[in-house]
Amino acid sequence: MFVKRNSGPISVTMPDGTTMTRSELPPANTIRWVARRKATVVRAVAAGMMTREEACDMYALSIEEFDNWLASLAKFGRGGLRVTKIQKYKQL
Repeated sequence: MFVKRNSGPISVTMPDGTTMTRSELPPANTIRWVARRKATVVRAVAAGMMTREEACDMYALSIEEFDNWLASLAKFGRGGLRVTKIQKYKQL
């Protein structure tokens, strides 16, 4: 099986000064998406570690799903990514 190497950097410095590496990303075969994992992927894309399209391909996400994660994180923080809170935040 051929695995495509991602074109982005192996590590990036985040705005808060911390470093994020590719080893911190969720596995490509992730099925259970908790808020922390969603936020990690969104932060990796925002930091330039990978493109939105690469993230969607890697995790089998639609562009719309990723964009919803991005908007929820920006508007409500990590709590907005919790599945149990989606209906509450949609009403706001």
